[in-house]
Amino acid sequence: MNKLVYKSKNIWENSDEKAKKEIMDFSEGYKEFLSAGVTERLCVKETVKIADKAGFKSLESFKSLKAGDCVYMVNRGKQVMFAKIGKKPISDGVAIIAAHIDSPRLDLKPIPVTEDSGIAYFKTHYYGGIKKYQWTSIPLALSGVVMTKKGPVEIRIDGEDFCFTVTDLLPHLAASQMTKPLKEAIEGENLSVVIGSIPSSKEEEGTKEAVLEILNKMY
Repeated sequence: MNKLVYKSKNIWENSDEKAKKEIMDFSEGYKEFLSAGVTERLCVKETVKIADKAGFKSLESFKSLKAGDCVYMVNRGKQVMFAKIGKKPISDGVAIIAAHIDSPRLDLKPIPVTEDSGIAYFKTHYYGGIKKYQWTSIPLALSGVVMTKKGPVEIRIDGEDFCFTVTDLLPHLAASQMTKPLKEAIEGENLSVVIGSIPSSKEEEGTKEAVLEILNKMY
């Protein structure tokens, strides 16, 4: 019977030390890329860095192109296109590889800061095919761009001074929640991010105002 069954080996078993090192180096680089590229804009920036090291140059730096030139063009900071100029005319055909920059995340709503029972929150809308239950009770970073009259302002708050999170129900309060199917246990509208719990020192102002004061001083 064993002769009729095909037994595949783990690729690790067939790899020498050099191949194993290449696998690990690639994996570490991929992890760094995922950690840095949490939005489309940051993915584009990281991709351009890699392209620069590989010999690609911005299309704007060329007056004319010749066979063998490696170029890229960034579209509004959210898309990037690469091309290696061939020897034959385009009428003979081109080879195209397309990939979607998928950055699943919680987006802030247009007027995101709100307050309930003395706690300040960011109201959010999830983007991408996320599993909503994976986004509760974990540390979250804030990353993005705010468009102002003077131009875009990049924001990145990640762990050292601030830590954001989406709260979940305590076990003894979650009897109803735990009877629901997994995809319904955490609802999208409940993915509000806790951003503050200390009210403003000014009279008649609450926690929401305190958070806005901090953001105003920072940016």
